[in-house]
Amino acid sequence: MKTQTRPEPAALPQTAPSRPAPPRHLFARPAADPGPAAPAPGERGSLFAFQSRGTLLHGLGTAAALPRGSIASLEARLATFFRAAGIEAMLAGALPFDRSADDCLWQARRVVRTAPPKQGMPCAATDAAWQLSHAPDAAGYEAAVRRALDLMAAEAGTAGGLEKIVLSRSLVTTAERDIDVAALFRRLAADPAATAFLVPLPERGGVPRVMAGATPELLVAKAGRRVSSHPLAGSARRRADLAEDAAVAARLAASDKDRQEHGIVAEFILDTLAPFCRRLFRPQGMALASTATMWHLGTRIEGELKDPEVPAAVLAAALHPTPAVCGVPREKAARHIGSLEGYARDFYAGAVGWCDGRGDGAWYVTIRCAEISGRQARLYAGAGIVPGSDPRAEAEETAAKYAALLTALGIPPLGEERS
Repeated sequence: MKTQTRPEPAALPQTAPSRPAPPRHLFARPAADPGPAAPAPGERGSLFAFQSRGTLLHGLGTAAALPRGSIASLEARLATFFRAAGIEAMLAGALPFDRSADDCLWQARRVVRTAPPKQGMPCAATDAAWQLSHAPDAAGYEAAVRRALDLMAAEAGTAGGLEKIVLSRSLVTTAERDIDVAALFRRLAADPAATAFLVPLPERGGVPRVMAGATPELLVAKAGRRVSSHPLAGSARRRADLAEDAAVAARLAASDKDRQEHGIVAEFILDTLAPFCRRLFRPQGMALASTATMWHLGTRIEGELKDPEVPAAVLAAALHPTPAVCGVPREKAARHIGSLEGYARDFYAGAVGWCDGRGDGAWYVTIRCAEISGRQARLYAGAGIVPGSDPRAEAEETAAKYAALLTALGIPPLGEERS
């Protein structure tokens, strides 16, 4: 699609000479005092939390749940809820990967916006015993990648043929005792380049579950008419040595395979948002972005909505899942994912975020995350597969993407088991 550039006095080039200030996409209103003895995120009485760019959004206590349903009914359910609850009300939670599956959104009794507590990153215990189980291991994942490449080759040049698919795998970790979710959130929030989150999931077998993570990828944010997104695709593991790290970043920026993968995602976001927008532009074009553990190719997208009342969650529903976590064409990729991965993603590779009665909100892609239930954490990591992908390199990329969660859990780096 053709995107618009900024208005007078002149159109900006695709790549701006300086980095613009990051959008205030998460916290549009003044901070509120959390009051006395407010629980920390993850402690009893804490419902959800998002920490981004030095600000903490924290839901305390449970007031109500949005009746569960699929993306197809989300807009109608939100309208009914906010008519009764009012524009000051807020819902937060998670959308599943499968568009036909039920979401999980909650209203807190009280929502506070504050600066995060001033404290250093807590030390992770390294003497705890963990049981680890790959699903699949590196060799099994490489085999799935080869099958995906065969599918793309067989459909090359045909209408509606598979152009990209994102394949994931998981790592189940089991501790000797229940995982300290509050400490986990503090460790995840130590990376200022990511948005740390903690949201409740439906119980499974009567056991409470939460999704915790530190995602670098903004799916969509909306404040009034302003809309923004920051898709990421194309990744490489960071290095401790500065020279090696710079070389890794340079190779990623020059990689035809990664630039192709990223271009597919960025164009999908632009094409999907275009019908909602008066103006839509890329201030910088494609640029490198980084977290503490990974380099990414990213494109910041900004626009002005035609209708300022369209809810952020409706925009998220239109975009989700993007080619960054699914593939192209979306429906065909989703069908193949189910057979190639061998397990249900549930809320992994979905979206987490919040929306209010004004329609404002922010939604993030549910990556760099783990499902926490008692003593068990199930980590997830995926990689985008396009023609030219190397199965071994993609397996190494998924292993690298476990790093943030492993560090936060206090698990030392892992060696890959290959069957």
